[in-house]
Amino acid sequence: MTQKESNKRFWRNIHQANRSYMEDQYLLFLQDPKQVPSSIQEIFNTYGAPNWTGIANHKSQRNESDHTNSTKKIKATIQLADAIRRFGHLSATIYPVGTKKHRHNELIDLKTYDLTIEDLKQLPAQIIWENPSSSMTNAWDVIQALTQTYAKTIAFEYDHVNQNKERKWLEKQIESNTYQVTFSNEQKQQLLKALIDVEGFEQFLAKTFVAQKRFSIEGLDSMVPMLDYLVQQSLYDDTENVLIGMAHRGRLSVLTHILGKPFDILFSEFYHAQDKTLVPSSTSSITYGWTGDVKYHFGAKRQFGEGKPAPTKVTLAHNPSHLEFVNPVVQGFTRAHQDFRFESGYPTQKWQRACSIMIHGDAAFMGQGVVAETLNLSAIEGYQTGGTIHLIANNQIGFTTNYRQSRSTRYASDLAKGFEIPIIHVNADDPEACLSAMKLAYQYRKKFHKDFLIDLIGYRRYGHNEMDEPRATQPLAYQEIDQHPTVVDIYRGQLEAAKVITSTDCENWRQEVHTKLQEIYLNMKENQFEEWIQSEPGALKNELTNIQTNVTYDKLRRFNHDLLKRPARFVGFNKLERLLQKRAKAFDEQQIVDWAMAEILAFATVLSDGIPIRLTGQDTERGTFAHRHLVLHDINSDETYCPLHGISEAKASFAIHNTPLSEVAVLGFEYGYSVEAPKTLVMWEAQFGDFANVGQVIFDQFISAGRAKWGEKSNMIVLLPHGYEGQGPDHSSARLERFLLTAAENNWIISNVTTSANYFHLLRRQASLVNSDAARPLIIMTPKSLLRHKQVVSNVDALVHDNFQPIIAKQKQTNQPVTRLIIGSGKIMVEFDELNDCQSFNWLTTIRLEQIYPFPKTLLQELLLDYPNVTEVIWLQEEPRNMGAWHFVKEKIACVLHENVVLLYVGRGDRSSPAVGNMKVHLKEQKYILETAMKDVTSIITTEYGFCKE
Repeated sequence: MTQKESNKRFWRNIHQANRSYMEDQYLLFLQDPKQVPSSIQEIFNTYGAPNWTGIANHKSQRNESDHTNSTKKIKATIQLADAIRRFGHLSATIYPVGTKKHRHNELIDLKTYDLTIEDLKQLPAQIIWENPSSSMTNAWDVIQALTQTYAKTIAFEYDHVNQNKERKWLEKQIESNTYQVTFSNEQKQQLLKALIDVEGFEQFLAKTFVAQKRFSIEGLDSMVPMLDYLVQQSLYDDTENVLIGMAHRGRLSVLTHILGKPFDILFSEFYHAQDKTLVPSSTSSITYGWTGDVKYHFGAKRQFGEGKPAPTKVTLAHNPSHLEFVNPVVQGFTRAHQDFRFESGYPTQKWQRACSIMIHGDAAFMGQGVVAETLNLSAIEGYQTGGTIHLIANNQIGFTTNYRQSRSTRYASDLAKGFEIPIIHVNADDPEACLSAMKLAYQYRKKFHKDFLIDLIGYRRYGHNEMDEPRATQPLAYQEIDQHPTVVDIYRGQLEAAKVITSTDCENWRQEVHTKLQEIYLNMKENQFEEWIQSEPGALKNELTNIQTNVTYDKLRRFNHDLLKRPARFVGFNKLERLLQKRAKAFDEQQIVDWAMAEILAFATVLSDGIPIRLTGQDTERGTFAHRHLVLHDINSDETYCPLHGISEAKASFAIHNTPLSEVAVLGFEYGYSVEAPKTLVMWEAQFGDFANVGQVIFDQFISAGRAKWGEKSNMIVLLPHGYEGQGPDHSSARLERFLLTAAENNWIISNVTTSANYFHLLRRQASLVNSDAARPLIIMTPKSLLRHKQVVSNVDALVHDNFQPIIAKQKQTNQPVTRLIIGSGKIMVEFDELNDCQSFNWLTTIRLEQIYPFPKTLLQELLLDYPNVTEVIWLQEEPRNMGAWHFVKEKIACVLHENVVLLYVGRGDRSSPAVGNMKVHLKEQKYILETAMKDVTSIITTEYGFCKE
């Protein structure tokens, strides 16, 4: 290595915080070497000028061998100081129990750098600490201070943060101790009392409700005062909403001590339900639409700062046992509270209006992919929320699985490093350090509007759910835990030693907590409680009839012209602009609208009604099938413009965003947004309908059942491209059958519309339900190849005079009696009608089921009166028989048919895979299905393709 390379390497190792000091010293050195310490002279004589200054090097004529040893010591000292900053966490006492409790890493050992305490005492403090305090007289003082800062009960990881401004800020906060909370004696007493409240509550539950599930917080008790600290800081900053998501560990303590859930209500939940009207029953209409949930899944809301101009509302989100899937939901909650949506254009976001905190499990944080998907949203324009504070409730075990079996990383928090999120590890047995960690997290979020993570490391005093025996699977760990003092005992001992409290204070406070809870428990009376969360049952009635969705022609014409407006000097892609002009011209001259035009006109009318719209999905701006084009790009600058922002009558915002390649996180986010923004029409579109498979937990736990379990209302729309075009198993079916399987109690609407007018009216009908008791999600099987099909195109007149039609019956062409009725849904019915028009089978006709759920039984019954000669009703579908809608509709159709009418199925047979992967085979199958429906199907049982009647 050349001397020049050696010099560059040396100066590169100088820590950022020390560079300005070294620059100042070099300038003094150039004036007179005696003005700087001899050790600093040695550095400049050996390595010349600091290479970042641009100052010409000074070359000493002295013999290098005279200074080699001294220079090595200085270099080693700088490396040691840097190592403590970077790797101090590896020796920190952040584990209250376990094999890693007493750690020491050689990276911060003096011996590793061939240094002694005496060596360090010979060096000035300024080498490794800019502007040291008067108590730091030499490098050894600094090393001790750094060790105390970076390697005790609180430890820091921020070397992975690539923004220099953020790293310098963090370093300054940490090394100046600015981040630490300063406690008066009274505040220390209050902190101890808060811990006693938590411990006393958990112990009371344990003794009173023996072996009942409660998912105790004991071992992580400090989490409660940490949350309380966050809420108090939010009050000072006039934050309007604090949104919390967490799994069930410690949830009961958070509900009672942070959300203010009454203790008597919680105690009542450990018995049989007190409010009999909320007990699910197949025989009682009172419980229709309400199942409820277990006590440790419910959330709550509480308002703080009464009397303030802007009180703070704290919300704990409802959460199922799919632990981390609430993460994106809470992010959606938060963004909904930050966006102002009642002006044209994109919503205006004010991040300070709401903040979120996510409490994770240590095993779940690393084990569940939804965590990474949600973290990925944190800096994306349509999803960022100004920073989330993450807290890992780390009890070092997942159910019965230890950390060695649950992750491949050193820490449970390591996933966050990939997103450049600063990390604090803190020992849960040091409550003052825990609150200081929360202070730093809160201040970082406030300054940089980015995520921050606290790894709160504790233990689990009991089994996973108080009903299992942890000593069977972790015998050594629980030998230690059984003997380990609680955080109350540890902190009490510290305060007694400091004479902050007396020896009897703690016992008195403990007794007060027990007495209070005991009195509440003994004074409980049977049937005195109303349901505390005040959940509402599901939509008890259909409430979808007689909704007017038609729009005047003049209004539609104005919107059609507004959609061609462009900002000054905006130059769109010529080919695309011609397409949009052609679409507008078809409206004016031919009086027709295709699918995309019907959609954009529906959006325009909804905006003019003052209802905001949020539309997201993979490639949604353009549309997967290049049909939407709602975000245009300037060919000269790549600036964008949304035509809907040119609607002169719009009274609300229209937000449209392409999303990451994620279904779970994005779908959960949009659901959360829809719950907390009930006056907004929220829409999510899958790239292909089967992509919804990946978001199955969100559908099952939240969208489908959220209202029945928690009284949580959502009016979101899910667009799922569906239809068999020979694209194989993965891009044919949106798994309609899965949505129908959980369709009950009017929990959602499932449609498969086949005309642009019906799509227009369906969107407007859904918009009319916002912020009403009738609100519920809408699942639409949207077309792919049909998007440009001539039979899907509608006359403008249908938008002006009609409303949504749950059933579309084909008009009879002759007076010939109809003996066969073909009923089906979606693309297959369009294809059948097209084929029938060519062959003119006048003895049969078709009915398209546009809304499958709620099933339009009355409409179908009335329609069948027009066909008294029908002897055969065929359900026609292109999905396999064990998929699609057949098993859902067959009994509903059969119950409205006369006894002499036969109900038959025509379609693919039972399959394990939704569709074939060969286009030729697909076309042959599709042709066979259509032709079979026109034949004498009563004699058909099976064919070589597995088609059958039932």
